[in-house]
Amino acid sequence: MRYLVFSMLALTLLLSCGDNKKTSKERFLPDASGAINNVSVVTENDFWDGRIGDAIRQTLAKPIYGLPQDEPTFTISQIPPSVFSGFVTKNRTVLKIETGKDAGITISDDVYARPQKVIVVSGKTKEDIVNVLTANESKIIETFRNAELTERQRQMSKSPHSFTSIKEKLGLTIQFASIYEAAKETDNFFWFRKDITTGHSHIMIYELPYEAIKRNDTTVNQIIKIRDSIGKTYFKGRLDGTVNANGEEVSSYMITEDAYTPFHAETILDNKPAFETKGLWELTNDFMGGSFINYTIEDKVNKRWIGIEGFIFAPSVEKRNYMLELESIIKSVKIE
Repeated sequence: MRYLVFSMLALTLLLSCGDNKKTSKERFLPDASGAINNVSVVTENDFWDGRIGDAIRQTLAKPIYGLPQDEPTFTISQIPPSVFSGFVTKNRTVLKIETGKDAGITISDDVYARPQKVIVVSGKTKEDIVNVLTANESKIIETFRNAELTERQRQMSKSPHSFTSIKEKLGLTIQFASIYEAAKETDNFFWFRKDITTGHSHIMIYELPYEAIKRNDTTVNQIIKIRDSIGKTYFKGRLDGTVNANGEEVSSYMITEDAYTPFHAETILDNKPAFETKGLWELTNDFMGGSFINYTIEDKVNKRWIGIEGFIFAPSVEKRNYMLELESIIKSVKIE
């Protein structure tokens, strides 16, 4: 009996020590670092300069649709495996290329730091690796983009806004930083803006009757018509109301640029059907314009549609990260 009791105590202590080691390891995992939309690519130099590098760039650096100028989806930093150690391993998003293994892809969380996404693409030959990269392009992009959206939401949550009227009037919550200021508020419409380096960034939230949008071949046109109507009502240009050289009153307001076909797709947001639309906007009778991203959410329970849109005016600077911030704000929405 004494032997049995002693053995049970020893086993309990051993398991306890194991759990403590695991907890200790998790506790001391360092914080991840790195700029938004920057991916560390761990691969040999000769791979980077050849077909594998080309395949990686075609996947991660492809131009983003909906921006006035070409900008890569991610900024890439190549790191040879021999120097991938220490602080270099702490980047939030890492793509590793491993040879001599079966062809495949693995996605892991918090390998070297927290929070972190590490994607390993492996293959016995260069052709294997290129094929895996090509076949999993969408998965790789989605994994890294979701990590960056989550990180931007985390950053903004450190200084949250205090506009309680959004929930009171529209029955929803949405997270954005306190630096955004209220530009317009009605019973079913909100417009917030903040100044950025060379311009301004905007968020608008509004409610639509359930019959305002029909699901058919013209849905995208319906959404564009609605946003143009809102633009005409609320977003006036600098010259609006002035008189031109001919003595005519100038009308200037925001519309969707018709020379650039908007991207349109069905998706899910807050576990609800939604339409994603993104493209370019401009001001009539003016030279201002920029990018927009719009989500129109079907709220069947409350018999309505919720529209949330982000748009920017940022001439002479890159717009990719500003648009990612707006998308991260929109995707934080929770409808009651």
